[in-house]
Amino acid sequence: MATEAPPEEVYLFVAGTRPEAVKLSPVILALRARGSAAFLVATGQHRELFPETLAGFGLVADHDLGIMQRAQSPASVIGLLVPALADLCAALRPAAVIVQGDTASAFAGAQAAAYARCPLVHVEAGLRTGHSDPFPEEMHRRAIAQMADLHFAPTAHAAAALRREGVAPHTIHVTGNTGIDALHLTAARLAGDAGLQAALGMRFAGIDARRPLLLATIHRRENHGERLDSVLLALAVLARAAEIVLPIHPHPAVAGPVNAVLGGLPGVHLLPPLDYPAFLWLMQRATLVLTDSGGVQEEAPALGTPVLVLRDVTERSEGIASGNARLVGTETADILAAVTELLGDAGARGRMAAAALPYGAGDAARQIVEIMLARFGQSRLVAPPAALAVAGW
Repeated sequence: MATEAPPEEVYLFVAGTRPEAVKLSPVILALRARGSAAFLVATGQHRELFPETLAGFGLVADHDLGIMQRAQSPASVIGLLVPALADLCAALRPAAVIVQGDTASAFAGAQAAAYARCPLVHVEAGLRTGHSDPFPEEMHRRAIAQMADLHFAPTAHAAAALRREGVAPHTIHVTGNTGIDALHLTAARLAGDAGLQAALGMRFAGIDARRPLLLATIHRRENHGERLDSVLLALAVLARAAEIVLPIHPHPAVAGPVNAVLGGLPGVHLLPPLDYPAFLWLMQRATLVLTDSGGVQEEAPALGTPVLVLRDVTERSEGIASGNARLVGTETADILAAVTELLGDAGARGRMAAAALPYGAGDAARQIVEIMLARFGQSRLVAPPAALAVAGW
């Protein structure tokens, strides 16, 4: 009696932003190392940064939806992505759909998986501020939690948040954050590549190494407008005593004010968006990092660099509790006070750098893959192009 052929399934990853590329790449690499098939669909949310970041891990997207346009609202992005991704899920019938974090791409991927009745995996689940901000990210991650079949929480605190919302405990797994995996992979690459290190040294040769280095990033929607102006004023004052390095987010609401306030000031280095190795190189050398980014709150402490968080609330409260980071908000006076205190107190900086990291040891991807394979089984990349043709792509 003939046996039935195994299903021609893949694990379908949906992503589109630089942070998603960073945090999903270790999972894709670990899955493929186990002989299982990972199929990555790019939404195009970060058109240039996403493929560039993937390339740093030796990866390329298997398919690009290519539906992103300038000045799209989150609602219009999701409105376009959900039906396209649902059709793709129906064509491929993946073993599971994997999304990460709280972006529009993740939210759309989760909805598409739900409509197509495909199992859904959420990487970096359970992060909460307990407030409406950041919007729409807080809304996205809460909604994804109601659709996912497996929840990979980076910390016990995140797992507890999921249980409080009624998520079944047996579906929640504490793994650490895959961003730490990615950091270790990239740091090892940098350490072993003298040519790359020399090139980065030349690239940033204009930074005065005799002065403290403050690496800043600011981009979040809730910090546009007056809050951004307040942060920029603080950076302008701090440039009198420190080197300010700020990669400019391309959003006009950020880029315009940054250039208007800081452009041409001595000691200020305004840069285009950086590739991941270059940004890591700067984090390794920074005296302090000032950021409203989520991932940077994890990455900088993992390198021993203290972080000041330019937000009123954060979904990474573990870092505040451990002492890795301080929440300072966006008021000019508060930023100046916090930076001045730390620049003048090497002991305080040392205590922040030495605080225990709450985000795992860098083996989250291995744990995630082992649990997924145990739950959903091995998959084989047989003929996704044919499935895509059926779907009309």
